[in-house]
Amino acid sequence: MRHALFLHRSSLAALLLALCACAQADTSAPLRVQLPAAATASAAGRLLLFAEPAAQALAKAKDGNVLEVNASPFGGADDASMAAMDIARLAPGQSLAVDTDTLAWPTSFSKLADGEYYVQAVLDVAGDDNYGGRGADDILSAPVKVTLGKAATPTTLVLDQRLPAAGDPWQLPPRFSEAIRKAAPAAKAATREIDFISPALSAFWGRPIHMHGWVVLPPGYDGAAPARYPVLYFTHGFGGNQRGLIGTAVNAYTGMQSGELPPMIWVLLDESSATGTHEFADSVNNGPWGQALTEELIPHLESTYRMDGKASGRFLNGHSSGGWATLWLQVRYPKLFGGTWSTSPDSSVFDDFCGIDLYAANANVYRKPDGSPYPIMRDKGKVQASFEQFARMEETTGPIGGQLASFEWVFSPRGTDGRPTPMFDRGTGKVDPQVVAYWGAHYDIGRILRTQWPQLEPDLDGKLHLYVGTADTFYLDGAAYKLKAVLDGLGAKSDFRFVPGRTHFDLYVEGSDRQALMKDIAWQMYAIARPGAKRPARKPTGKLTAHAE
Repeated sequence: MRHALFLHRSSLAALLLALCACAQADTSAPLRVQLPAAATASAAGRLLLFAEPAAQALAKAKDGNVLEVNASPFGGADDASMAAMDIARLAPGQSLAVDTDTLAWPTSFSKLADGEYYVQAVLDVAGDDNYGGRGADDILSAPVKVTLGKAATPTTLVLDQRLPAAGDPWQLPPRFSEAIRKAAPAAKAATREIDFISPALSAFWGRPIHMHGWVVLPPGYDGAAPARYPVLYFTHGFGGNQRGLIGTAVNAYTGMQSGELPPMIWVLLDESSATGTHEFADSVNNGPWGQALTEELIPHLESTYRMDGKASGRFLNGHSSGGWATLWLQVRYPKLFGGTWSTSPDSSVFDDFCGIDLYAANANVYRKPDGSPYPIMRDKGKVQASFEQFARMEETTGPIGGQLASFEWVFSPRGTDGRPTPMFDRGTGKVDPQVVAYWGAHYDIGRILRTQWPQLEPDLDGKLHLYVGTADTFYLDGAAYKLKAVLDGLGAKSDFRFVPGRTHFDLYVEGSDRQALMKDIAWQMYAIARPGAKRPARKPTGKLTAHAE
């Protein structure tokens, strides 16, 4: 599995099919899909069809061999388009015409320019492609070169391909440096898997729910010795999962081994789920993830490993959605943790949600009052995608697991259909003020601080540390400025650092060291847990930049 699902895959597929009726495809459509007659069973799920101009696809291909056709919300006009439809049942040997117009992004296929395209079909059986992308649970066709438009001829795409199953997560791919890959065996020996069944989550869902992650023990750790260690609780951002935390585990262990990181126990928490990232927040939709972590998993870990077991030895760090989760955990449980160092967190105030004031009268996430589009991503000052582009592609890929839907699964009230009430209309972008009022009352961190500060101050003051680049890719610096203003207005002690020119993806970098900021943060934590501890001298490598996994 690519990430921990707390809905069984079969249950999720059934849910998806219940949400949308199977599309009635036009039998005259030039594109069809077929399950091989030799298939051992019928199949069902979300069918995704991708089409990319042939010249564009070939320009990307190695040796002229197009191996994949995929779409991106950040691509240009010549990149791949996609269409989707739900298939209730596709029997072996059965062929089905594909509806490429009803649900498509960025435009229906009938509006594509006449010409040659490479097309590929993907049957998302588990309904999880919106979060983790393609995986071994999908059924694919090979990319095929076809003509679309007036000269189109019928083409059948055979769903007969499978991606290889994920292997040993400790066999790191070539994108990791050779040094890191060589260090993996030693890190693996010091790492223990977390697979904990939560009573609270299991009661909520009516079946066993597992919490996943890793515990990285410091060099020299001896479970029988009296020595105890402070703990760094880390969680990833959107798209991450337990498998993806392996690189962090190797970096943590090798850093402690070299002395660049202090001796601590690292708890790497998987916050992925079938609905996106659950943020370790108690939710009427996802269940009591905060309760499960703080009242069940942490006590279990502290009874298993030689941890300090007190606030001055429990610290939080996460980036992006993980940054929001750790910020939330520190504010929600101020007595439990000794501080959070949250980097580039998702919007902590909802009057600046990626630059949009959700509380404004007649708020719309697609269009500003002057009618211009709201951007959602930038790079070097250039807008890469609009909020509408992002939302419409996510809607096409599927109703569950995308970034925007993930927010609703955490923040929204439950609707009459048993699903989260949408914060905004996917067709028009219009914000639902009642849903936003619920978001604000329950999850707006700035509002919680402002209204509950007298109760929070004794246990929270001085524990909030936030880092963000002033050119954050997803405009998250705006919310950070507003959160700082709230704390400053309360006279609170906090540590906010706005790194000039840095983005979402280079925040941790200093010179050639992509983990420089993480080392600074870890030593700040260690100084609290072990007053008087001295950080080894290090050679300066230049101006602070930024990156996080």
